[in-house]
Amino acid sequence: MAQQTGATHDMPKVQDPILEQAKTETRFWTKVDKRDGCWLWRGPLHRGGLGNGGGYGRFYTKGLTVRREFYAHRIAYELLNGPIPLGLTIDHLCRNRGCVNPAHMEIVSVAINVLRGIGPAAQHAIVIHCPKGHPYDLLNTIWEGNGWRKCRECRRAYDRKRNQLPHRRIR
Repeated sequence: MAQQTGATHDMPKVQDPILEQAKTETRFWTKVDKRDGCWLWRGPLHRGGLGNGGGYGRFYTKGLTVRREFYAHRIAYELLNGPIPLGLTIDHLCRNRGCVNPAHMEIVSVAINVLRGIGPAAQHAIVIHCPKGHPYDLLNTIWEGNGWRKCRECRRAYDRKRNQLPHRRIR
């Protein structure tokens, strides 16, 4: 008869993925305060300012070798609605970054999400006239390579003024 050493700690740990997922989901939902309207995340939040993900819920999953961090609102959405398509993101329609209620979320492109926000790109996008009052329209807008737009009428006036100056010779 073979002798047992009793050293079970040498055996690799085998996890049942379905059981682990159920445990993870249970742990996730214990951190959600479901009320009428927004479902508030009661777990840790990202620190940082508006552009650094500040205010979004953080959720950690434990694997055999790695601990991974996820946005809580994305987990809630995927648990109740399925995967988020590649290249798309979630827009919080309620504008509450701590909300994980999938009914308050919409799947959109990153560009749409940015333009719906309050950051600089959204603020510049709503400007429809140059500082001198000329319209930013199809005929009067010059698009720079860096994405900035310039007023064609103002550019012409600048070029006319510049061309009236005496030319200097460079030696």
